Amino acid sequence: MPVAHIGGSGWGLRSLLAGAKGVVARDFDPGAVLDFFERERISKLFLVPAAMQFVLRDPRARRIDYSRLKTLLYGAAPIPAALLREGIEVFGCGFAQQYGMTETTGTVVALPPEDHTTDDVPRMRAAGKPLPDVEVVVVDWEGRRLPPGEVGELMIRSPQNMAGYWKQPDETARTIDAEGWLRTGDAGFLDAEGYVYIHDRVKDMIISGGENVYPAEVESAIYGHPQVADVAVIGVPDEKWGEAVKAIVVPRPGQAPDRDSIAAWARERLAGYKIPKSIEFVDALPRNPSGKLLRRKLREPYWEGYNRRVN
Repeated sequence: MPVAHIGGSGWGLRSLLAGAKGVVARDFDPGAVLDFFERERISKLFLVPAAMQFVLRDPRARRIDYSRLKTLLYGAAPIPAALLREGIEVFGCGFAQQYGMTETTGTVVALPPEDHTTDDVPRMRAAGKPLPDVEVVVVDWEGRRLPPGEVGELMIRSPQNMAGYWKQPDETARTIDAEGWLRTGDAGFLDAEGYVYIHDRVKDMIISGGENVYPAEVESAIYGHPQVADVAVIGVPDEKWGEAVKAIVVPRPGQAPDRDSIAAWARERLAGYKIPKSIEFVDALPRNPSGKLLRRKLREPYWEGYNRRVN
């Protein structure tokens, strides 16, 4: 993780506090990560899902000795279920998901190794449970609290929450209410046992024909297709539906991707209104240094000339 990102700075500081040896790389390089396993015998590692995928795609990934690796932590972006299962099978260690943000000083929700399995169970789609002293609620777009199972915006109250944005009182007031609840901008829900499920960023939600479509859910369904190496889903203008679901796919090397096959694959796993209306193939997806998808960069060409980024 970049040291300018809460994931990287937090990981580095926690390593120092624990008296652990930290291995610092100048840049992210999948081959170098595999070298660290062999030379440094690292026991804990944090990867965003995109970085995990790059490491797993390296030809050496299945020949490395991971016996010293105890825990692989992941977070900062939604992870496709197929990628998580592949990681568990290859690395053979404990996996732990971390959910948080800069405004919460890093992790506030975690899914521990004992909750992970390669079986297709709902719990594997959870971000985890709130850490001690962390409270999480879900509210609708008017701020009313929602019961378990209903999707809304996650709000967090915790001693870790920021005091505010530096010299931006209006922005601070929009983000933190008088009772200390912080609006995350993430859409999700809580189940009956208190596990947190993240759907996507609220601003990335697609509204097609009045139905809410969360890109991360569609991406996770498409990702497992044997011809797909990477995928991003965006909303594009549509005269009939307002917005239409569009998938942008990076094909696996050596594959001749077929749009109909990918759409049929998604249709077996998603409701009809979530199926991409169009599929485009590209060589690579734009990401920032922390591995997060630059969805806005993908959307811009399709929304040029529109006053708003919703139709």
